[in-house]
Amino acid sequence: MSLFVKKPIDALMAEAGDSEKGLKRTLSAGSLVALGIGAIIGAGLFVRTAAAAAQNAGPSVTIGFIVAAIGCALAGLCYAELSSSIPISGSAYTYTYATMGELLAWIIGWDLVLEYAVGAATVGIAWSEYLNNLLVNVLHWKAIAYEWCHSPFEHSIPDAAGVVHTGIMNVPAFGIVALLSLLLIKGTQESAFVNGIIVITKVAIVILIIIFGWGFINAENHTPYIPAASTYTDHQGINHSYGGIMGILGAAGVVFFAFIGFDAVSTAAQETKSPKKAMPIGILGSLAICTVLYILFAHVLTGLAPVDFFRTTGKEASVVVAIKTYMPGYEWLGKLVTVAILAGFSSVILVMLLGQSRVFYSMSKDGLLPKEFSAVHPKFQTPYKANLIILVIVGAFAAFVPGDIVGDMTSIGTLFAFILVCVAVIILRKTDPDLPRQFKTPWVPLVPILGIVVCAAMILGLGWTNWLRLFGWLAIGFIIYFAYSAKNSKLRNPKK
Repeated sequence: MSLFVKKPIDALMAEAGDSEKGLKRTLSAGSLVALGIGAIIGAGLFVRTAAAAAQNAGPSVTIGFIVAAIGCALAGLCYAELSSSIPISGSAYTYTYATMGELLAWIIGWDLVLEYAVGAATVGIAWSEYLNNLLVNVLHWKAIAYEWCHSPFEHSIPDAAGVVHTGIMNVPAFGIVALLSLLLIKGTQESAFVNGIIVITKVAIVILIIIFGWGFINAENHTPYIPAASTYTDHQGINHSYGGIMGILGAAGVVFFAFIGFDAVSTAAQETKSPKKAMPIGILGSLAICTVLYILFAHVLTGLAPVDFFRTTGKEASVVVAIKTYMPGYEWLGKLVTVAILAGFSSVILVMLLGQSRVFYSMSKDGLLPKEFSAVHPKFQTPYKANLIILVIVGAFAAFVPGDIVGDMTSIGTLFAFILVCVAVIILRKTDPDLPRQFKTPWVPLVPILGIVVCAAMILGLGWTNWLRLFGWLAIGFIIYFAYSAKNSKLRNPKK
């Protein structure tokens, strides 16, 4: 049977309707919006904003946010149509299986590991950075030694004595991934409740920073707003395009990580009470709220401190250090931010881990992964074995790979997924025009094509080293597919 055999829409809809033996439907539209905001606001905003300003665009990182938001909005419209039409776990993987066939579905399913699993690891690393800030500046305890909160591939900036420290293992990052994986095994509804509390807290903190920080903006830090094109080499020896158009596109690719999460809402379709109505609200609502907050936040942060600050002193826990240095009298806000950021990062990791386990659940149900990934706990009705396996995978990334590398891998993997989702909408409109669609993407094929163009431009801005990592990752995926998945696919081998 062809490698591009498609999964019938009727079969997908039958799976969506069969919830007694599958996942439990507990989520409402409000829960999905909170779930989306919980995934979106986190490491991307509080860590990647400063990184993009330092490495790529300076104050014009705000324009990078706008470019990234446009790409996400275009892809979000496509996600909203597909998730309301095919309300089943699996996100872009499921949509690709129905429109472009099994081989491409496997590619996107494997690619989604970069988005969810590696994304969770990225935020786990950021969580570790802010934990040290909490220990030192809020609790006034001793910081965790550099060696035990950084990967083996990282080294510190020389201290006052000229000593350079090299990481061994990021223990806090591994610990938070393990804790939240166990919470997900307990249940989706319980996880969504915890996430809802955290979302309210961190959105309030972002608004406070914007309001109080606005009065401390230094116009000189925004001059020139778009720096001249040049090359910046960071302390790890990595070159970045800085300033000009390529700098803005590079920043868009970096801060794009800040928007990852709204699409994770679609992976919970099979656990949503009324997915055809709730899915578009959850996806587009969370994206719209976060876009406004992001642009305002980036404008304030880059106005508080010069670019050199984010390259040196403010490299880690940048928001808190910027408040402490450039907002006298607001040290209390910095301490509050530290606590809220740790909680916020936790919710992001939670949603990323949720998304990854549901993608693996769907791939396992189709026979492309071992059956252990779709084993549902008899009491909690969650894919507990998948969560445990993901705990090991994500924990390893968080403990042993640098944050910048996994962050950019997450961005390029997600952008690739978005491109295929946009393509899927165009194909499905042609192949199944009568499919009931609770929400329709406007101006097809113009909107999906624009989504493809903007996402491809951001991939271009991320540079050739990230393209190589993506190709290497996909090569590993091909080996697994032809060695195991093709032989065990239920669609290609119906007698198995």
